[in-house]
Amino acid sequence: MGNNGGGPCGACKFLRRKCVKNCVFAPYFDSDQGAAHFAAVHRVFGASNASKLILRVPPHRRLDAVVSLCYEALSRVRDPVYGCMADIFTLQQQVDNLQLELSYIRAQISILQHQPDLSSNNDVFWSPTNASSSTISTEKLSLAMPVCPHDDTSRSQEPEESDLEMLARGFLANYMPRVDE
Repeated sequence: MGNNGGGPCGACKFLRRKCVKNCVFAPYFDSDQGAAHFAAVHRVFGASNASKLILRVPPHRRLDAVVSLCYEALSRVRDPVYGCMADIFTLQQQVDNLQLELSYIRAQISILQHQPDLSSNNDVFWSPTNASSSTISTEKLSLAMPVCPHDDTSRSQEPEESDLEMLARGFLANYMPRVDE
């Protein structure tokens, strides 16, 4: 019988049949939300195929199988062409983008860790009497303070803030949700 005091499970409710004592669907489709989920499973896979699939799976793995069936069925109803593959493609694209971003950040960190400290030689680099040194210092400073390629916000840098902190702030700005005050 179903979960709620002898009433039919969601699958039997949807199929308009009596829920028997050893109903294969009863443990997984409650009478409330189960009918809606089973409707998608029935539409995509059919009740007989879903029942056969659940019975073939070892009992300790059946819940995972039913969750997967429901997810795939609901995805197929939502997107008849791609189904759950649309979600997989989206997640794979996110993984690829994050791996690219991570390699970029690691390269920037490596550059910053192997760069000499510019603060001790500031007066030499910015001396107005030496124009060639000024050009070199601008190049070194542009390497010391890289801008993240996806960062479109302008930031003001505090004098004490290190380059690694600035790089971390740029990385977090890309992935932390913005809260408007």
